[in-house]
Amino acid sequence: MNIEIGIIGLPQSGRTTFFNALTRGEADTAKHTQAGAAHVGVASFADPRLDTLTDILKPNKTIPITVSYVDIGASVKGLVEGKGIGGQLLAQLSKVDALINVVREFQNDSIPHSEGSLDVARDIAAMNLEMAFSDLIIIERRLGRIEESLKGAKPAERQPFLHEKELLAKVKTGLEEEVPIREQELTGEEIKAINNFQFLTAKPLLIVVNIGEDRLPEAETLETELNATYARPKCRVVALCGKLEMELSQLDSETAATWQAEFGLTESGFARIIRVSYELLGLVSFFTIASAEVRAWSVPSGTVAPVAAGKIHSDMERGFIRAEVISFNDLVKCGSLAEARKRGLLRTEGKSYTVQDGDVITFLFSI
Repeated sequence: MNIEIGIIGLPQSGRTTFFNALTRGEADTAKHTQAGAAHVGVASFADPRLDTLTDILKPNKTIPITVSYVDIGASVKGLVEGKGIGGQLLAQLSKVDALINVVREFQNDSIPHSEGSLDVARDIAAMNLEMAFSDLIIIERRLGRIEESLKGAKPAERQPFLHEKELLAKVKTGLEEEVPIREQELTGEEIKAINNFQFLTAKPLLIVVNIGEDRLPEAETLETELNATYARPKCRVVALCGKLEMELSQLDSETAATWQAEFGLTESGFARIIRVSYELLGLVSFFTIASAEVRAWSVPSGTVAPVAAGKIHSDMERGFIRAEVISFNDLVKCGSLAEARKRGLLRTEGKSYTVQDGDVITFLFSI
């Protein structure tokens, strides 16, 4: 699946700095996009397992997973209330798979905070309120249309409208009690029923606390403290230095690794954001080998083999026969597919097989 992540945040939070770090972009961090289009960029997910597979299998081509990032410069509340470009930006934001909320924690007297002081809890609450406001407006508008439809509906047509009205009223009550939709107790059928609305508070949320370089030694402690308050199954907090991450993204990999080591960083901010985003989205990665090409794919956890094959091409799902599977770790131990087959580690799986993270798969199909 293609992954798209929206980046939001209060003014002067460093939102566009992180966009540049993630996409190796050069968007102007001094300007906002309220009067124009969002910044959009694509980044390759540098999964180290893909590099290892490339070394082992020597393919002609290696294709990583790509992630699209959308940097929305305007306030969410402003987008809801506005028209024209505001409506377009909100529609663009609503279509993303997950959200990153950049919250400022760095000191810089030359860039005053929009609220006059640093307060992470206040700023997180402010953005949560903006997203809830957006969802409530959508609900109010839909409830109004339902009421109009009920006036002219025949008795046999009323029940679906009444069910939808009851569900939206339930979600609305939760939002008014400051419970985002992602944390509300909804059944699978209820979640499916509201998916088309693309509510912002229903999306997985990664809160990125933007710290200064002077706070890097305290980043882990800060994360632990904030996650104790905000961590949920679909919400996490990471603390990163946006300025440093943007600078590192402009360097070659060897120089960047040296800098990271000097700052005591074990992985790049980009890698951390991708890793945590995957966890929040409930995704796993698998790899395919075909036509001298090694490629990484992402699917929701629990995906069965035919559906995973369909992510590559619909014909492969329709004509699925079986899958030849080996785990990444087993392939590394064997050193080659031939040796894996010899040891009996390259196994055959059928239609009911659930794809596991790190599987190396060859799909067999017939149409």
